[in-house]
Amino acid sequence: MQSLSGGRPPGPRSLLLAEVAQATQRLADAGVPSPRFDAEELAAFVHGVKRGELHNVKDVDFDARYWETVARREAREPLQHITGRAFFRYLELQVGPGVFVPRPETESVVGWAIDAVRAMDVVEPLIVDLCTGSGAIALAMAQEVPRSRVHAVELSDDALVWTRKNAEGSRVSVHQGDALSALPELDGQVDLVISNPPYIPLTEWEYVAPEARDHDPEMALFSGEDGLDTIRGIERTAHRLLRPGGLVVIEHADTQGGQVPWIFNEEAGWADAADHPDLNNRPRFATARKAMP
Repeated sequence: MQSLSGGRPPGPRSLLLAEVAQATQRLADAGVPSPRFDAEELAAFVHGVKRGELHNVKDVDFDARYWETVARREAREPLQHITGRAFFRYLELQVGPGVFVPRPETESVVGWAIDAVRAMDVVEPLIVDLCTGSGAIALAMAQEVPRSRVHAVELSDDALVWTRKNAEGSRVSVHQGDALSALPELDGQVDLVISNPPYIPLTEWEYVAPEARDHDPEMALFSGEDGLDTIRGIERTAHRLLRPGGLVVIEHADTQGGQVPWIFNEEAGWADAADHPDLNNRPRFATARKAMP
């Protein structure tokens, strides 16, 4: 019987792709949320190719160290800690132990902020990123709003190592400091304050995914009994830093939709407070405008 490939039997599946299939099953059994993607990403990392080029890796070039990385991911070590890199919008960032790994849902937060700044009638907008971590938000803002002046604030010594690595050669000014008292020299001048702060309630520790709970810094995750302590503090910082009419953009948990806009209320000097959905249509971030005097 003639095959559909012109009389030739289909070629054998490459060793690497067969191993990736096995790894996918192992990661799925371990509860990894995206087993196929992670198995392919680890294979690409170990073999020095792109994910779409895995089929080009010759059997003789298969690197058995692949299974070491799979075992680490199977134990729920973050993929980004194993590869040392995280992708965020148009950036490739260095990450590892001691710094919060940027999440895809934050990309929609930054997208809204970029559009808002571009819409401002400001030649060189002044932007502050509080709780910057890896610097993902600040660097994306600087890259996509070319004439912006961006300041990134981080308190943790460990996280700052990664912030400074990623910000090297960029236009982002990195500052070590507490988000609640940062940059008094910029009071009343800033066009946009943005933050992905800690917002997980302490009571939900046991429900947090192992990748975050066991590997992300605790200070980047948890913030009081209801998770809103840091956001309440950032509300005061943002009001101090912003010029009248300036904007604040702050990420929060999808379960906190409706709660965060109430923090940015009219009595506190805010206008137009609103929640916004992420790509999965879940409330993900709040925005508000500093009221005019």
